[in-house]
Amino acid sequence: MTQTITGRIKAGAALVDPARYGRSDRSATGRWFWEIDRVLVLMLAVLIGIGLIAVAAASPAAARRYSGGSVRFDELHYFYRQIAWIALSLPVMIGISMMSREKLRRLALIGALACVVALGLVPLLGAEVNGAKRWLNLGVAQFQPSEFLKPFFVVAMAWLLSLREADRSLPVFALSGVLTGLVAILLMRQPDFGSTIIFVAVWVAMLALAGVNLRVLGGLAVAGAIGVVLAYFFYDVATIRINGFLFGEGDNFQVENAMRTLTAGGLFGMGPGGGTRKFGLPEPHTDYIFSVIGEEFGLIACLAIACLYLAIVARVLVKLLDEESSFAILAAAGLVIEFGLQALINMAVNVQIAPSKGMTLPFISYGGSSMLALSIGMGLLLAFTRRNPYLTRSPYVVKWGGEKIGA
Repeated sequence: MTQTITGRIKAGAALVDPARYGRSDRSATGRWFWEIDRVLVLMLAVLIGIGLIAVAAASPAAARRYSGGSVRFDELHYFYRQIAWIALSLPVMIGISMMSREKLRRLALIGALACVVALGLVPLLGAEVNGAKRWLNLGVAQFQPSEFLKPFFVVAMAWLLSLREADRSLPVFALSGVLTGLVAILLMRQPDFGSTIIFVAVWVAMLALAGVNLRVLGGLAVAGAIGVVLAYFFYDVATIRINGFLFGEGDNFQVENAMRTLTAGGLFGMGPGGGTRKFGLPEPHTDYIFSVIGEEFGLIACLAIACLYLAIVARVLVKLLDEESSFAILAAAGLVIEFGLQALINMAVNVQIAPSKGMTLPFISYGGSSMLALSIGMGLLLAFTRRNPYLTRSPYVVKWGGEKIGA
């Protein structure tokens, strides 16, 4: 009997022998290659490629709008700059995805603290664009603290909420609420109502995953509804946008023009460079790039992009079903929910089912801060979804290395 079990163990070990599958490279890069979710990496690469094509299509309209009439302004100016931002961002994404979870936790805590401080400085030192102060001018470029805070906030909240697993008496839910409230107040001072919604929504989703009482979640839902009502009555920007969305009052030109541009190309679009309505969009390369895609590449292309975002979210959530670390579950789920929610809001604005938010489409819209921040977030996500390929699939070997063996 002992010999039979030993034989099965050896057979199981043989099934996961790294050398048999060419996985003998035990360097940091080699381990990363076999541990990373390569399907997820491929989907992100496709999304970035689509983004480059979309920015190339939108760049002439944006260049003509912001060139001030200069004939020397290159129509592909934003496309070339986007290539540069991608070249800078991809190594950041890969580098972060290679880090250990412990290092990521420390990085997120330090990054969250630094971004909150920067967020507090924005109303005092920030550069005003379109009536809002959301950027800090660093001389060579503008820095948007709220974009960089998003991934760090999620991981920091995941670590905080996961502490309850070790000691259920810790008031982590209340403390996380206080920290989220502080971030919301700083964002509303800019003002940035759209980002505030994302931060609060992601926090609530993470609370639900952390096992908070359903009554608490119900109370938060009621509080959120009250908050929107209060924003409508006491926050001028919210009042104008909600009135425009619900009643067609005021200047509702942006969302109406975006919808007309989106549908102008029909199912298959007018072809690359064939769009004309895009030249009337206020932010064709950022907020309304989804409409440019619709005009030039058709509604079929828009649907395919929406499905790609959904596939990324679903891929991560399904992979988390086998994860045992509560910290990793909360961090990865929070990051992908934040990613998907931002995409959903941008597309909803473009199809006129949500008021204008001034929010980019992840990895597709043009933007330096946005691209770098998203690369940090996706690097964190790739790191938290990494799996050890040397863990056996045999029922007779539970852990590689022989720590625990049995059926």
